Amino acid sequence: MTTRRFSDLPEYAFPRLRALLDRHQPGGAEIAMSIGEPQHALPPILAETLAKHAHLYNKYPPIDGTPGWREAVAGWLTRRYDLDGSLDPDAQVLPLNGSREGLFGAALALAPGEKNGKQAAFLMPNPFYQVYAAAALAIGAEPICVPATRETGWLPDFSALPEDILERTTFAYYCSPTNPQGAVADAATLARMVALAETYGFVIAFDEPYSEVYRDTPPPGALSAVAAEGADPERVLVFNTLSKRSNAAGLRSAFVAGGEKSISAIKRLRAYSGAPNPLPAIHAAEALWRDEAHVIENRRLYQEKYALADEILGGLPGYLPPDAGFFLWLDVGDGEAGVVELWKEAGVKCLPGAYLGRGDPRFNGGENPGARYMRAALVESSEAIRPGLEAIARLLRKNAGVET
Repeated sequence: MTTRRFSDLPEYAFPRLRALLDRHQPGGAEIAMSIGEPQHALPPILAETLAKHAHLYNKYPPIDGTPGWREAVAGWLTRRYDLDGSLDPDAQVLPLNGSREGLFGAALALAPGEKNGKQAAFLMPNPFYQVYAAAALAIGAEPICVPATRETGWLPDFSALPEDILERTTFAYYCSPTNPQGAVADAATLARMVALAETYGFVIAFDEPYSEVYRDTPPPGALSAVAAEGADPERVLVFNTLSKRSNAAGLRSAFVAGGEKSISAIKRLRAYSGAPNPLPAIHAAEALWRDEAHVIENRRLYQEKYALADEILGGLPGYLPPDAGFFLWLDVGDGEAGVVELWKEAGVKCLPGAYLGRGDPRFNGGENPGARYMRAALVESSEAIRPGLEAIARLLRKNAGVET
């Protein structure tokens, strides 16, 4: 039996992908480009620190980590976003068992299901990380899936929403750099989003897991906007993770940062329902947040793959060179059909864009903005993804009627 409030949730993206492809034979050895699971080498400091603190697995870990972890995260945020040192490590950062857990739990801790006597609205980009919609439904709010398309610069324009939606908004999700499009919101755009949250009295959760994977210029962050504008810190939460920055997806280590009252409320809920990070993992995470050398090398490898994608796909209709992140967002006319064709032709496994989006009748006639697209992940080595990119190039040429 399924709870009625979750009855509208579609099957999650990757079971849907298996159901789509399992009926077809691959046209070669699988080339994995469907899931954003970083495959670069793990930083040696990770295994070394886990081993050094392995004896702590026999202890229940504290929900708020250790003083060293809190100082490492607050220090990284201060250095990365040129903050003034006002971030309190003991009151404004909290460890998470992966960012997905935190993105869901923060909404439960902070967002009411009603506002001004009406059903609350949750704003989110479309396409989007699917936990956003699940969090909205968990508290009985209405998900408002705002298109993030070429016409909007691949970012959602929450400020263009009708007044009646904004007045009942209690929570919003904003992702930059974006997944799947690889776009970056500039500082002025982030400041407008923070100001909008202050004007209408809602909390905005900035999902920033791809902040350290970029071509040239470090993407700005929401905490910089709060500091620059003198905004109310209780209106903003920032989430980040070691999954992308440090290739440590299996460590399940992330953080949320924000105002003292917000972090206190999330911490209180996590004490009941959250899974605290084991102490060896907390010590490993502390070491990773303090070290930048492995991040620079990691970014160099992604920049090599940007160049490879540009070399093979550059100039082809349907190719969007990403500014950040490690996904390609490819217009193939019909994402599901394109994914099946690549799988049957070359064993390349990508993800239909429709599985990341949702039709909303308020926008574009209810069209799913991901339907034309497929997402390809650049997480394997350059050598491993080259044949996949070449197969994608053949598909794009075929779609455009260009002779190969």
